[in-house]
Amino acid sequence: MTLEACAELLRRGDPDRFRAAMAAPPSARGVLFPIFAFNVEVARAPWVVSEPMLGEIRLQWWRDALEEIAEGAAPRRHEVVTPLAGVMDAEGARLLDGVAAARRADLERAPFADEAALLAYIDATAGNLLWAAARALGPAEEAVVRDAGLAAGLAAYLRAVPELEARGRAPLPDGRPEAVARLAAEGRRRLAAARARRRDVSRGAGAALLGVGQAASELARAEAEPARVAQGTPRVSPARERAALIWRASTGRW
Repeated sequence: MTLEACAELLRRGDPDRFRAAMAAPPSARGVLFPIFAFNVEVARAPWVVSEPMLGEIRLQWWRDALEEIAEGAAPRRHEVVTPLAGVMDAEGARLLDGVAAARRADLERAPFADEAALLAYIDATAGNLLWAAARALGPAEEAVVRDAGLAAGLAAYLRAVPELEARGRAPLPDGRPEAVARLAAEGRRRLAAARARRRDVSRGAGAALLGVGQAASELARAEAEPARVAQGTPRVSPARERAALIWRASTGRW
């Protein structure tokens, strides 16, 4: 029941967030590792089962664990739940419950009805996750963190389009290049809005946002070349991203 177990789960399941957490101060890592490891668990729950009902059971297990944390009950012994209970208050647990609840959409094969529905899903997953992490680390304006979370979540979602399509899903409500470009532009707008209000996020809470910076280049590429999203847009090299993370961590300019 150690943070090392959460860190290893995160390293294997979400290398981007692992690198971002490692760039944060050591005290912040103790908060970020269990929160982001929780996200790995619920994000993969719908994909490692043979039928939707089994995915529902997995997600409900996490929702029950979060309800126990919110109610102040003794947490169940688990490599992620136990350390998570040590860093989450009732409101934080409810935010993460929203993440788990939203992941039920991944059990369905039906596409999102429209762009608004897709953006609501990303806010409920990436937005709730980032806000839960930021508020656990320090004072911050929720709207700023959610804008940053939506931008980062949208970049990650567009990056996942080829894999989702390979799994037989229809990830985008409208796959035409102009619609994809419009989504990417919305992500860039949200990130710009968040950065314009960076001072409304304390340095402590900002440690949760160190990973959002890479969304800027990915969204710019998706907007400029939307047809490439279906094939997978090029990513910044790991070495360049590590250097960028070090700079963000030292300056606080996520």
